[in-house]
Amino acid sequence: MDVADDMPCAPSPVSTAGDAPPLDPELAIALGGLGRDVTEPFTPENLAARQERDAAGRPRPTTADLRADGRFEVEELRVPGPPGEPDVTLVSARPSGIAAPLPLLYYMHGGGMITGNAWSVLPRLLREWAATLELAVVSVEYRLAPEARYPAAAEDCYAGLVWVAAHAAALGIDAGRVVVGGKSAGGGLAAALALLTRDRGGPGPVGQLLLCPMLDDRNDTFSSHQMSGIDTWDRTSNATAWQAVLGDRYGATDLPPYAAPARATDLSELPPAYIEVGSAETLRDEAMAYAQAMWRAGGQAELHVWPGACHGFDTFAPRAALSQDAREARTRWLRRVLTQTRRARR
Repeated sequence: MDVADDMPCAPSPVSTAGDAPPLDPELAIALGGLGRDVTEPFTPENLAARQERDAAGRPRPTTADLRADGRFEVEELRVPGPPGEPDVTLVSARPSGIAAPLPLLYYMHGGGMITGNAWSVLPRLLREWAATLELAVVSVEYRLAPEARYPAAAEDCYAGLVWVAAHAAALGIDAGRVVVGGKSAGGGLAAALALLTRDRGGPGPVGQLLLCPMLDDRNDTFSSHQMSGIDTWDRTSNATAWQAVLGDRYGATDLPPYAAPARATDLSELPPAYIEVGSAETLRDEAMAYAQAMWRAGGQAELHVWPGACHGFDTFAPRAALSQDAREARTRWLRRVLTQTRRARR
């Protein structure tokens, strides 16, 4: 989860030394002063209180903040949601002063599908990619569980993407160069969105940016056990989130892949993926398995397993060498995918 975009990871306790991959030394130093509040797992009993605390304490920049003294054009949009459901809020942003249609990063925030918001992730997205690569960003305010269970979040994201593609000209967006992306829960939703657009014949993205993606509701990989009680987003928190999202369908054998993309049996004809995960995090093995499944299906996936990285490492140690390497690798992939797509259309 994007305890993920906004919460740090915990150093490995001494008592488990040798049982799990150690943190990168630079990250361990940066994260050594974190308090117990950060490492407290989400449980069904504390979920409501944690959600309330997150809503009150997570930084939420205003539209004026995001405009950064005129560097970016920013607009909050209310667009039709799934049939019979509430409208969806999108936050649309782009570098100012560029008339040509821009490629788009359509982004889903993290938070285990139980916390987070569309605004808090935008400062980093604008700083790292919008200005550097001259691309537009749309961040999705999807509904959170348990108040809105599956398929609410996935369908909100799909409805927003359909609307954006239909209004691309008015938004100054190149509908033929859209990358879907997200971190943690947002990475899982981005993967689900790629599956949904393929299977429904919707507006197909040219790439999927899956950062430490939350893909598998079964929560039974080797890394989920190995990192139990160690990673900030550990097996207990992961189970709590999936239970909140799926309700009575938690653990169902016939769960659709749009709920948990690791359940997909057909990963053919999907857009190229950038898949990133840390060696010292709960979601490591499901991310690696997803890349392997894409390769077996004849697809393209660029997999990065950052040594000694925990969940959300680059947010909380942004100056660490490993964090800088990760940001540079993501940027290179985005630039390459968007450049290749532009050349192919000429």
